[in-house]
Amino acid sequence: MLMFNPVATAQGLALIRDAEIENTIRSYSTPLFAAAGLDANAVDVYLVNDKRLNAFVAGGMNLFINTGLLQASDTPGEVIGVIAHETGHIAGGHLARTHDAIRGATAKAILAFILGAAVMATGAGQAGAAIMGAGGAIAQGTLIRYTQTQEQAADQAAVRYLEATEQSAEGLLDMFGRLEDQELLVAARQDPYVRSHPLTRERIRFVENHVQTSQYSGQPESPARLERHSRMVAKLRAFLETPARALKAFPASDDSLEARYGRAIAYYRIPDLGRALAELDTLLVERPDDPYFHELKGQVLFENGRVAEAIAPYQLAVRLRGDEPLLRLGLARAQIETGEPALNRAAIEHLREAVRIDPTYAPYLHFLGIAYGRDGQIALSSLALAEEALLRGDLPKAKVMAERAKDGLPSGSPPWLRAADIVNAADSRS
Repeated sequence: MLMFNPVATAQGLALIRDAEIENTIRSYSTPLFAAAGLDANAVDVYLVNDKRLNAFVAGGMNLFINTGLLQASDTPGEVIGVIAHETGHIAGGHLARTHDAIRGATAKAILAFILGAAVMATGAGQAGAAIMGAGGAIAQGTLIRYTQTQEQAADQAAVRYLEATEQSAEGLLDMFGRLEDQELLVAARQDPYVRSHPLTRERIRFVENHVQTSQYSGQPESPARLERHSRMVAKLRAFLETPARALKAFPASDDSLEARYGRAIAYYRIPDLGRALAELDTLLVERPDDPYFHELKGQVLFENGRVAEAIAPYQLAVRLRGDEPLLRLGLARAQIETGEPALNRAAIEHLREAVRIDPTYAPYLHFLGIAYGRDGQIALSSLALAEEALLRGDLPKAKVMAERAKDGLPSGSPPWLRAADIVNAADSRS
């Protein structure tokens, strides 16, 4: 379930988190990053909740993709083509050589706000355990404007990466065709991608020529990848559009897996718990080992007050994909909410593991602080909340909570030393 920060959304970027969608995008991007000689773990990919077709790089190794681009795509190849092009910009160091990449804000400011202004979610579920707002000086209108030389270089790199990964550039060409129509619109009505990545006939002709000669052109998409893509698009539509629009897009007459998925989410948002669970049950009969269907069922039950019943599906989701910290967050929140000491202690372990996997996401630390507090471990609770405040950029609170942690921790112990580091960091930054 998406939660918006009105101030952050009005002033800048609204980022969503979702385990399934992020995993799908990783499956698209990781081979391309490897082909470009990049460490996939060093490139951060962010999903921007914006209806417009856009994708861009900022801060060197950060790729931002609009949900509008994902929803508008008909095939995985279209999104993969855009990612390949943006990877060309990253590998080519184009952002580093562009002095006016982001007007009014540095890349460091972008990353600081992304890490420091995470908006805590009420659910760890499907289209977003959280929304993160970016700073007021940063908005989609301030994106990098590449030179034509850089655009052509990125196109050339993109087709090399696609060829190296044995993929067709037809998706990139299809996206160019979609964006070419935008060139006819006045600037105010164009999607940002056209304004920041202006198309030329030469660019289109280059990709056309490659498609005509590539041995990988015309090869069909794998059924598994098509399904993952259609699920991603259905999930975004069901969560980001009104339930009425989603149900119109996924009528009861459509028995496809993605349509049932979309209807389950739309019914949950109405809310119509009975219909949501009925749709989910058909999906789980068909795919009993799908972690994201179990996650959604846990979320639906949890957010409708059936906390105890939510534990089992969340546990199944974590058992199936224990490497996804967002799934652990969903389970931990339900365990904490039961009020049972044993489950609260289990939540602590899940949250500790989530922090180990992804130490930069503030909600993990927020709920870890709550769980420690309910377990009577007040000093560790204060330390977790100090870490959270530091990530959010709230230096006064970070210092206060770290001082409290130091008072309750053995002097010189690793947690005490970490609390002292936070105090020093807060003092040095203020």
